[in-house]
Amino acid sequence: MHIRLNNVSVRFPIYDAKQRSFKQTVLNVATGGRILESSRGPAQVEALKDISLDIKEGDRVALLGHNGSGKTTLLRVLAGVYAPVQGTISVRGKVTSLLDSMLGMDGDATGFENIKLRALFLGIKPNEINRLVDDIVEFSELGDFLNLPVRAYSSGMVLRLAFAISTSVRPEILLMDEWISVGDERFRQKAAERLESFVNDAGILVMATHDMELANKICDKVVRLEHGRIVEAPESIVSRQMDAVS
Repeated sequence: MHIRLNNVSVRFPIYDAKQRSFKQTVLNVATGGRILESSRGPAQVEALKDISLDIKEGDRVALLGHNGSGKTTLLRVLAGVYAPVQGTISVRGKVTSLLDSMLGMDGDATGFENIKLRALFLGIKPNEINRLVDDIVEFSELGDFLNLPVRAYSSGMVLRLAFAISTSVRPEILLMDEWISVGDERFRQKAAERLESFVNDAGILVMATHDMELANKICDKVVRLEHGRIVEAPESIVSRQMDAVS
């Protein structure tokens, strides 16, 4: 089980070049990247630049950085959502992604129906889902609300349901974005305790967060990103990749 990235870069094209100075300002704030001009095609935003990491089984890695530093983009690359324009990626192990609280959910379906939908989306076999329902119901604390359509839920209720489903089966590789750290303090503590138990025994965790306390409690390694580049990372997850390349 591993995640290996060698000089990975990600760029997004800008197809409408009008009002470039305004767009550059907005995109720099939104993505942390920089505008790359091209005479042969649309300008591009460089969201990640020369990312090299070697994450092995047992590693729990926190991605830290300001808004637009590239944390979520990197997680989406690891999940296979974005393909790099250069560099190589090797991911060995089943990936579970907590990148979007509504991913795999239907707003018109009930909470119980969405337990089955999201579980299937996460690759949980149908014969395993019924065995997990009681645990999901208990952890989410949604009670009779599970009989109502999810569109009637508050964002915090959706979060509880999504987290309860996604952490009902221990994954090999867990990718988690910072949305999990929102919500009331009691649920954040409860989620942190469940997650700590969840990742202690096996697997890989890569988590993007602004919550340094949560990062220190759950993770044993920190990677800091600025403007799509790694500015700080432990030698233990950088040097292995460089040694492998050399």
